[in-house]
Amino acid sequence: MKNKKGFTLIEVLIVVSIIGLLASIVLASVSAFRSRGRDTRRLADIRQIQGALEFYYSTNGSFPPGTWAQAKTTLEQLSGINKLSNDPSYPAKTYEYATNGSTYVLKATLDGISNPAVNGDIDGTILATINCGSQGAGEVEYCVQP
Repeated sequence: MKNKKGFTLIEVLIVVSIIGLLASIVLASVSAFRSRGRDTRRLADIRQIQGALEFYYSTNGSFPPGTWAQAKTTLEQLSGINKLSNDPSYPAKTYEYATNGSTYVLKATLDGISNPAVNGDIDGTILATINCGSQGAGEVEYCVQP
């Protein structure tokens, strides 16, 4: 009688399918952690940008004009701030900024719909150019102003 060593095809297929199932579960949970991480960074960026805007206002008596890209360049050059961050998903997503000189609105689009930070932000159309509120498709707009 011969001793056969090894696995049958069925055994190998079962092991491969179990490994595939476990890998898909791990990848799904990692994706959720990444999304929360990007949202946390966006909220921290918004607080840093608000500080830079307030510093600029106290020095110049108005907020920097223009779009976010223009205001970012102005803040980096004139406020002594080395580098303000772009959105973690840049260029797919960017921060939005609008001002009338005496006030401003700063907006970030979050990945997660269940972020408690959106409970304390502003909603509606502000300064006629920025619409703040839920976007749908699993994204939420987070807006702040002074």
